[in-house]
Amino acid sequence: MLFKTPLCDLLGIEYPIFQGGMAWVATAELAAAVSEAGGLGIIGSGHAPAEWVQDQIRQVKERTSKPFGVNVMLMSPHVKEVMEVIVREKVAVVTTGAGNPGVYMPALREAGIRVIPVVASVALAQRLERQGVDAIIAEGTESGGHVGELTTMALVPQVVDAVRVPVIAAGGIADGRQFLAALALGAVGVQMGTRFMCASECTIHPAVKEQILKAKDRDTVVTGRSTGHPVRVIKNKLARQFEEMEKRCAPPEEIEKLGVGKMRAAMIDGDVEYGSLMAGQVAAMVKKIQPAAEIIREIVQEAEAVHSRLRGLGG
Repeated sequence: MLFKTPLCDLLGIEYPIFQGGMAWVATAELAAAVSEAGGLGIIGSGHAPAEWVQDQIRQVKERTSKPFGVNVMLMSPHVKEVMEVIVREKVAVVTTGAGNPGVYMPALREAGIRVIPVVASVALAQRLERQGVDAIIAEGTESGGHVGELTTMALVPQVVDAVRVPVIAAGGIADGRQFLAALALGAVGVQMGTRFMCASECTIHPAVKEQILKAKDRDTVVTGRSTGHPVRVIKNKLARQFEEMEKRCAPPEEIEKLGVGKMRAAMIDGDVEYGSLMAGQVAAMVKKIQPAAEIIREIVQEAEAVHSRLRGLGG
């Protein structure tokens, strides 16, 4: 395959494409479909208890024999128990966010589990490399959910130059052109979240998928910067409430309290006005609901076509 990279050999996958481990979005159904299609499906554990994560892992195992991962939010109150489940179930890959996985590294490594944290800065990438992680996901501010400050175009090559482990690009990637661009920046693969939210197998509420399909180029906004935990979402009434609170310099704890339970309200209950519609800037590029396998196939085919065209330009 034209785009087989060291990441494929490292993880035993066909295509160097990760599906983002989004809480309330990346359930067993989606993760299994992506893995079965040749990418790496990832369960989003969020703040869920260990029992739920174990059930999701076993559901994926029933649907596919191919490698898959679990994303662990290190700020979760259940993180210790979730990690114990992951080790016991011998999941192929753990991706992590919102913290440093160092304390869990010995047990994960002993179980043969690959550890791939998400970073938004060069300094964190270097620190985690010293701790022995297997690869790094460099995620730009274009992504949905919790974001850093650097764009993907600026962040990825800097991380590639700063570490020796493989780098996966994330944030603002939804098609074959962006996939190929990420490889050109030195990444060995990509992670996509928003594009897979409109996969047929994704179980989020249909009203949320409709909001993504309707999104225009400037329909996302970053809220919560004053709290130190900025989040990119599709604009709605909740986002405006956040903006109003920040303009009047409301206390961070008051702002954070407003967000409690709001992602579930959107993704599960379908509240598209007062729920948190976490999605990236590429939402405007998502045009239809389609199977995960078709999404991956389209991305690879488009990347191959662009690669061929660029070779032709070189004479």
